[in-house]
Amino acid sequence: MPVITDPPLEVLPSSRMLIGASTDVAPTCEGVPHRYAATGTETATVPFARPEDVDAAVDRAAEAAIVWRNLPCERRRDLLLSFADRLRDDDDRLSAISVIDSAIKARGFGRLCAETLAYNAGWVDKLGGEIVTSYVGRGFDYTVPEPYGVVAVIIPWNAPALTMTSVIAPALAAGNAVVVKASELAPFAALRIGELALEAGLPPGVVNVLAGDGQVGRCLTGHPGVQKIHFTGSTPAGRDVLAHAATNLTPVGLELGGKSGNLVFDDADLDVAAKLAVAAATGLNGQVCTAGARILAHAGIYDELVDRIGTLMGRVVVGDPADEATTVGPVITDAAAVRIVGMIERAADSGARVVVGGRRMDGEYARGNFVEPTLVADVDPQSEIAQDEIFGPAISVTRFEDEDEAVEIANGTRYGLAAYVQTHDADRAHRLAASLQAGMIYVNGGLRAHPPSAPFGGVKGSGFGRLGGRVGIEEFVHHKNVWMNT
Repeated sequence: MPVITDPPLEVLPSSRMLIGASTDVAPTCEGVPHRYAATGTETATVPFARPEDVDAAVDRAAEAAIVWRNLPCERRRDLLLSFADRLRDDDDRLSAISVIDSAIKARGFGRLCAETLAYNAGWVDKLGGEIVTSYVGRGFDYTVPEPYGVVAVIIPWNAPALTMTSVIAPALAAGNAVVVKASELAPFAALRIGELALEAGLPPGVVNVLAGDGQVGRCLTGHPGVQKIHFTGSTPAGRDVLAHAATNLTPVGLELGGKSGNLVFDDADLDVAAKLAVAAATGLNGQVCTAGARILAHAGIYDELVDRIGTLMGRVVVGDPADEATTVGPVITDAAAVRIVGMIERAADSGARVVVGGRRMDGEYARGNFVEPTLVADVDPQSEIAQDEIFGPAISVTRFEDEDEAVEIANGTRYGLAAYVQTHDADRAHRLAASLQAGMIYVNGGLRAHPPSAPFGGVKGSGFGRLGGRVGIEEFVHHKNVWMNT
């Protein structure tokens, strides 16, 4: 039985709120205790931003946005590269903070964040408009990309450092200032990134960080001083964001949930397919929106694949997130653990077969929110566990007979974030890439982290808008048209 250690609280950032250069928290701020998910240990009190704090952050961002966009482009580029260097140098501490935030196995988070910032910094001096052919009258017509101004960025708790950086990097590169609302369940990495932005020399107010619950998010998304919103989180919460943004007709980008089908055909490498399935269920403790843990397996290899996945799941090392030997840690809260186990039990009651796991863990694990690594086979594609996000260390497996049925099952959810295809038939891979309703298709494998140069985003109930590459920068500018009479 492993020993689950308490976290090193000395690595936590000193700030609990960042508005401009100020980290002062008003004595009237209400707060909640943050608890380390692996042990239940209280780490620190997280103050909720008040409406006046939101006002102050938006006002400070509006002032800083003017300063930021008016800096020479090479100066903004160099400051973002300096910011990236700070993140890279802070790798060990930022990774340790990320462990405390969400009890995830975090390695190299500072480096990954730095790569995202450095890539987007390269776009600062490459954004340009176009010369437009004039159809009516004689004139010189051109377009200019302009930043929105203040961008509200709402991030989730499952990988806050990576999520925050993936949004603020293109927003800052496009010339905007940001107000980040971090989850009260995992605020510390976001606050540390805000501190590093100041240390790197970014003007105070370009990056502001608040923490709080949905009420703080509603105050921010309904704020008249916000010109653009980007939200990452659940689909129901995304609808709430849209409703509040509608008050001021604020444009919104949404990166929401997923229920990614992982289609395994009879010509696939089953060793690779089984390893990919287990990695999907254990990365970030299974709390990943793109996780390919909804396995759709061809009837010809179904039983063999289930056996292989079951064997690997039985070898998963559950333990301390800070331990290098650990494969999977706890889920974020006690309520999450109860929900996940309930989903598995209801699946079994409806006829599915629990091959491995399925229970809350006891003994040394009882202090935290540990759920056994779980494999559920013979899953009805219309059942709850096949339709709703598990967001924990669990895999479901459903049988299909042919390609058409596989596509029908894969597309038969309200989500459309990612899809995975395991086959050595190139023609089939291209057919499925065209047929699957998802924003991202991965063939014969997956990625530890989505590259900053490639678009990330979904369709259907998984949201709209993209991060990554040039289209990610374009999310954070609007195009002004200028016509001059000649």
